[in-house]
Amino acid sequence: MIQDTSKQDVVVKPKRRTKLWILSLASVFVLGGLGYVLASSPAADISIERESLKVHTVSKGNLVRDIITTGKIIAANAPQVYSPEQGYVSLNVMAGDFISEGDIVAIVESPELQSALKQEQLVLASLRSDLARQELDVRRQTLLLNKQADLAKVELDAAIREDKRAALSIKNNLISQIDFEKAQDDLARAQVTHKHAMSEIELAEDTLAFELQTTKEKVSRQMLVVQELERQLDNLHIKASVSGVVGNVLTTPNALVDKNEPLMTLVDLSAYEAQLSVAESYAGDIGIGMDVELTVNGQTIMGKLASISPEVVERQVTARVRFPENSIQSIRQNQQVSARILLENKTGVLKVARGSFLQAGGNTAYLIRGDIAQKIAIQIGATSMREVEILEGLQEGDEIITSNYDRFKQAPSVLLR
Repeated sequence: MIQDTSKQDVVVKPKRRTKLWILSLASVFVLGGLGYVLASSPAADISIERESLKVHTVSKGNLVRDIITTGKIIAANAPQVYSPEQGYVSLNVMAGDFISEGDIVAIVESPELQSALKQEQLVLASLRSDLARQELDVRRQTLLLNKQADLAKVELDAAIREDKRAALSIKNNLISQIDFEKAQDDLARAQVTHKHAMSEIELAEDTLAFELQTTKEKVSRQMLVVQELERQLDNLHIKASVSGVVGNVLTTPNALVDKNEPLMTLVDLSAYEAQLSVAESYAGDIGIGMDVELTVNGQTIMGKLASISPEVVERQVTARVRFPENSIQSIRQNQQVSARILLENKTGVLKVARGSFLQAGGNTAYLIRGDIAQKIAIQIGATSMREVEILEGLQEGDEIITSNYDRFKQAPSVLLR
């Protein structure tokens, strides 16, 4: 029999409300602090991790406008050797052989040229014989003319003496008047004969001298023909025009080659240049005389632009750079080279490292203020391959994001986590 429920009931002590009040008050403080932080922070449209971005500081200093390009080493003096005549070529060197200036590198055998030389030499010998024969004839004819002049002089002297005797005899009445007049006529005839004999001798000497000079000129002209053929034959012994090495051999030994056909290329090892390929967009910026920094085999030297091609080939402009001889050790033809063409050197400018942010047009940047990056307007000036000049919108010491802005979606501000 159950008397009562006293044994089933459990006495429950009342809970204190103090602990609940403390927890509520702490929650209010936490929420209030969080609200204050959010209220005091600038509003950000999107958030991005700071570590994934590139950040650079705006500084002041010198900015060098430049163009980075590549090219190859070429010989500044690499003449080609050509066959001077048609014939059979004999090669005295092979590709890679070292040569000195004046060495015979090839010989061309030209039967036609040798035959022509022999024919012209025979013609020269014949003309020389004619000249010798004519010189003898001149001497013989001169002797005959002198003989005639001497005989005319003898007759003139005899006529003069006979005229004197006739004049004395006529005074003494030893001769008749007819004989006296005959003596005078003989004197006049002898004078005329002597006069014409001297004139004929003078004319004959001029004629003989002219004919002799004409023959001499023929001989001289034929000598020039022979000398020219001898020169051409001598040129068949082809000599190296530079000291260096044989590059490419363009024919085979004992081959029949035509006139002016290339035989080989010679490379002057003492004079090298760098041939660069510059993008068409920079063609208007480069000019002869600009400084160029070349890097070959880990060595860096300075050179100058020596020539610029006037034409564009495959959207590239070819430029040649001349650098001091012996400034680079162990270089070879067609060796690759890196180059930096220095366009302009500006001093005391605001600048920042070049980055992908320029793809957005270069008129905006995200300026970092604490944990917020704000979009601002900027104006850029000269650009190089490494740095960009800042004209407006930034100050020295400012930090900007230089990464690509595609992820920012043109947001006015970005929270950096």
